[in-house]
Amino acid sequence: MSTIVVVGAGVAGLSAAHDLVAAGHEVLVVEQSDRVGGKLRRDEVAGVTVDVGAEAMLNRRPEGVALAGELGLPIEHPTLAASRIWTRGELRPLPRSLMGVPLDLRQLEESGVLSPEGLARVRAEPTLWPERLDEDVSVGDLVDRRFGPEVTDRLVEPLLGGVYAGHARLISARASVPQLLAFAGRGSVLEQAAAIPTTYDRPVFAGIPGGMGQLPERLAAGLTVRTGATVRELVRTPTGFALTVGPTTAPERVEADAVVLATPAAPTARLLGEVAPVAAAELAAVESASMVVVTFAFRGDDVPDLAATGSSGFLVPPVDGRRVKAATFSFAKWGWVREAGDGLLLLRTSLGRHREEVALQATDEELVAWSLADLGVAVGLAATPVDTHVQRWGGGLPQYAVGHLDRVARIRAAVAEVPGLAVCGAAYDGVGIPAVIASAHRAAREVVPAVR
Repeated sequence: MSTIVVVGAGVAGLSAAHDLVAAGHEVLVVEQSDRVGGKLRRDEVAGVTVDVGAEAMLNRRPEGVALAGELGLPIEHPTLAASRIWTRGELRPLPRSLMGVPLDLRQLEESGVLSPEGLARVRAEPTLWPERLDEDVSVGDLVDRRFGPEVTDRLVEPLLGGVYAGHARLISARASVPQLLAFAGRGSVLEQAAAIPTTYDRPVFAGIPGGMGQLPERLAAGLTVRTGATVRELVRTPTGFALTVGPTTAPERVEADAVVLATPAAPTARLLGEVAPVAAAELAAVESASMVVVTFAFRGDDVPDLAATGSSGFLVPPVDGRRVKAATFSFAKWGWVREAGDGLLLLRTSLGRHREEVALQATDEELVAWSLADLGVAVGLAATPVDTHVQRWGGGLPQYAVGHLDRVARIRAAVAEVPGLAVCGAAYDGVGIPAVIASAHRAAREVVPAVR
C-alpha cells in the first residue's frame, strides 16, 4: 500500500486526505499548529460555541454542501435579514450588485451611497464602448473606467474587502469577478443587468448549525493527523519523497510515495525550493493579508434596539476611515446562533486589510475598544459585553493580484513535472470553502497516478 503525506490540516488538506483514504491509500496528515481546521475554527464566547473564522460557504457551488452531506452534517441557510453599508455617515441599504458593481440603478439612487456626481457617472455607463480586455486588469481599474471611482471606493472596496481583505485596484478581475469581464467585454454592464435573475432557485450561502468549524473536525475524525508537527524540508528520493518533520533539535525523517502540500503560499514556496524551484518562486510572489475577528456576546435585554434593526450587519468602505471593515450580527443572520445564545446576542467585527498591519499588531484590548467605538457610532451600541474573543489570522488571505490565473497555471505546470507532488488550498482557484475543497479534490486526483 502506498503512503501519502498531506502537509496542512486546513479544510484543503483534510479534504484531499479524505479523498485519498477513500481511494485506498495510507495517508498521514501533518499540521504545524496545535489543532486542525485552519481558518475554520470554533471557540467558546460566553459559554456558546461559535465560529471565530469562516462562518459560511457558497451554496451555489456544490463542493462544500456536498462534503458536509457526505459527512452527515446538516445545512442551514442565513435568515432574510439584510446587510447594510455604513458610509457617508449612515447605515444604508446595500444595492443589488455584482461584487459591488451596480446592477439596479433605482436601488442605487435610493440608497444614498453615492454623491450626485457619482450617480451621474453610473448613469453614463451605457454610453461607453465595450472593453477590449486582452490582458488582465484590476477590478478597481475596470470599475473606475466604466462607473467612476466612487463606485469602486464605496461599493466594490467593502465587498471585495470582505472576501479578500484586499484592495480593489490590486485584485485581478479575471480571478475574482470573471462575470464582470464578460459583461464589460460585450458592452454596458447596466443594460445587461436586466437579464440577470433577481431570484434564484437556491440560497446564496450555507452554514452548519453549531458552526462551520465542524467540517474539518468531522473530516479529521476519520484520518491520521499529527498536530504540532512542523515540516521543515521536502526532498526527492529514488522512491518518492522525504520530509523533515519536527523541531530542529529532534528532526524526524518521514518517507512518502507522494506528497500533497495544502499550506499557504509562503510555506509552500519554502518547501518547494528544492523539488520545484520555478513553482517556489511564483508562490513566493503571492502576497497575503492579515485580519482579526472580534466576537462579542451581549445580554439581549441590554441591546434591545440592536435586535430590532432587522439587519444582519454592515460593511464599511475604507474611504470612510473607520477601524472595522465589517460587522456581522450573527444572532440575526443565523437561527442556530440565536437559539444557542439563549438570551445572549452574539455578533462579530472584522478588522485588517492587505498591507495594513495595524490591526494585527494592536492589543486585544485595543481591538475590542475600536470595535465597540465603531459599533456605538454605527448602531448606537453602548452596552458592556458579557464576553469577548479575539481571533487573529496572520497572513490568512492570499491576494489574487493582476495576472493571478497565469501565475497559478505556471505553478501547476512546474509542480506537474514532479510525479507524486500536488498543491491545493486558497492560493490557487478561490478563497471560498467550495473552491478550496475543489482544489483538494484536484490535488488528490493528480497524485494518485504516481502511487498506483
